[in-house]
Amino acid sequence: MPLTPNDIHNKTFTKSFRGYDEDEVNEFLSQVRKDYEIVLRKKNELEDKVNELDDRLGHFATIEETLNKSILVAQEAAEDVKRHSDKEAKLIIREAEKNADRIINEALSKSRKIAMEIEELKKQSKVFRTRFQMLIEAQLDLLKNDDWDHLLEYEVDAFFDEKE
Repeated sequence: MPLTPNDIHNKTFTKSFRGYDEDEVNEFLSQVRKDYEIVLRKKNELEDKVNELDDRLGHFATIEETLNKSILVAQEAAEDVKRHSDKEAKLIIREAEKNADRIINEALSKSRKIAMEIEELKKQSKVFRTRFQMLIEAQLDLLKNDDWDHLLEYEVDAFFDEKE
């Protein structure tokens, strides 16, 4: 199940001696939550847009099917009234093909644009993930630093003995 903004908001960490600054962690989680909400909102908007375009594409397919049926009817009528209806049927065919091509080209163009926007969002998501991973790795490197061991070896009594 994917992570939700509330999961980020409600995340708690155990406290330990010399752990992370709680305010910094909470502030960072708050920012991550806000950014994640923005990404989710944009994703939902794009999904809604894709659904709307799918619906419109279905509508245009119905129109195309209707136009194709109209062409068949016009061709049958052309047999009854040869000269006049023959010219009229050819005109209807040309108009229907132009409209069908235009409708399909517009739908394909919009679909490609949405696909490009989705790819851009994927790229942005990958960059965010990489940056976030680098931040966490940098923090882990700080924790693994030998300075921590040096602090533990430091003797407080020796310091007070020198002062006396």
